[in-house]
Amino acid sequence: MTLPTPYRAFPNGFRADLRARKLLIGCWCSLANPISTEVLGVAGFDWLLLDGEHAPNDITTLVPQLMALKDSASAPVARPSWNDTVEIKRLLDSGFCNFLIPFVQTAEEAQRAVAATRYPPQGVRGVSVAQRGNRYGTVAGYFEGINAQICVMVQIESLKGVDAAAAIAAVDGVDGLFIGPSDLAAGLGHLGNANHPDVQAAMTQVFDAAMAAGKAIGILAPVEADARRYMAMGATFVAVGSDLGVFRAGTQALRDRYLA
Repeated sequence: MTLPTPYRAFPNGFRADLRARKLLIGCWCSLANPISTEVLGVAGFDWLLLDGEHAPNDITTLVPQLMALKDSASAPVARPSWNDTVEIKRLLDSGFCNFLIPFVQTAEEAQRAVAATRYPPQGVRGVSVAQRGNRYGTVAGYFEGINAQICVMVQIESLKGVDAAAAIAAVDGVDGLFIGPSDLAAGLGHLGNANHPDVQAAMTQVFDAAMAAGKAIGILAPVEADARRYMAMGATFVAVGSDLGVFRAGTQALRDRYLA
């Protein structure tokens, strides 16, 4: 059996693949547990989203999950709870270099997200000489080279964000746009119905803006028919499920097999 090459943050092959718009299939990690995250890493997804927005994660639970993926080919992607410079700094120092920033609505907010991930003069990231991100000061050339390795994707989840999608996509350092279908549907008055024509039309506008700018476009699509439709539209960064969803469906099916 040939094992996959472990993902490496420096240089960041995941960012190169995303920018080349290769098809990258991922999974959401919401259980806040290093064992379940490690199992997903063994499965061999291209990337795994470690969720700090809608899961009970903080820096103390995210670091063990990052450690659990150290031998995996799956690239860890961190979603902070908000577009917050201090929180992003802490995630960078902990070893994350791929980010999905929630609820970005303007080009200025996208610029702020990028700046949070870059050392001066390109950005405002605070400097710690020895932290986990540079293997406690042992990575040669880290400070000179890390700015070019950080991957930033921003979530479009509101009508305001849709209207600004072209300007957001044009921001230097934004590597891709990611549609949050549930929040976008809610913002358009169709809570729980991301397939409503109004929501689909807004999604198409974001797809067009990203592709016109030569940027990757991504989406969360746990229903296979939806995922394949979005891939046919040009999505290359696609989450096809979550650990929570797989666990719940599997355990429910097992129970029903014997207790239906």
